[in-house]
Parts: sequence; C-alpha cells; structure tokens
Amino acid sequence: MATLVGFIFVLVILLIIFEMLRRRHLREKYAVLWIIIGVGMLVLVAFPQLLFWASGVLGVQVPSNLLFAMALLLLVLVCLHLSFEQSQAEDEIRVLAEEVGILRLKVQELEKGQTRDQSVPGNAVPSAGRPPETTA
Repeated sequence: MATLVGFIFVLVILLIIFEMLRRRHLREKYAVLWIIIGVGMLVLVAFPQLLFWASGVLGVQVPSNLLFAMALLLLVLVCLHLSFEQSQAEDEIRVLAEEVGILRLKVQELEKGQTRDQSVPGNAVPSAGRPPETTA
C-alpha cells in the first residue's frame, strides 16, 4: 500500500512538472533537473531494495539516513545552482539598467537639440527623406 501511495505521489509530481513546462511556468533547463529527480524517486519507489543495497555499499546502517543525506545534498546543489543563476541575472540587470540610462540621456540630448534648433528661425530640422526647402 505504501508503495502504491509513493508511486502515485511521484507520478503526480512528474505530471505537475510537465504541466508547468507546457505552460512555460518552468524553463527547460530547470525542468530537466526536476524530471531526473522524479525519475530517480520513481525508481526508488518501484525498487526499494536499491536503497538498501546502496546503503550497504556506502556503509550507512539505516537506509532512510542515506535517503535523507541524498536529499540534503540535492537541496544544497539546487540552492547553489539557483544562487549562481541569480548572480548572473543580477549582473545582466545591472548592465541593462546602465544601457537604458545611457540611451535615455542620449534621447534627452537629442530632444533638447531639436527643440533648440526649431526655436531659432530658419534653423528648422528638415524632415527625413526631403531636402530642405529654399526660397529663391
């Protein structure tokens, strides 16, 4: 009975991951990680003796302790990866904010230059594509 509940639980989690991926709430590079974790959980639910075998090979006396240690290691790695992604995103945001500031300054300078040129008679900026009109 516990195996059936575990199996259904893992399948529901995998379905949620695929649905989030389909709706573009989860990016592919993160979905791959969660799908691998889900498949690993599915294998452990289907073959619980694998956990007993791995704990014997690694010298862990209680298989649940190995499961908790693996989960803890996995969570630390996910946090490390997300911290890396966050740092990269912050750097990109800073660069983009600087570029937007520079572009705003250039637009303001261009607008001031146009206003100044139009306020002086005879110095109107010609329309694009047409030569300036001359009176003869």
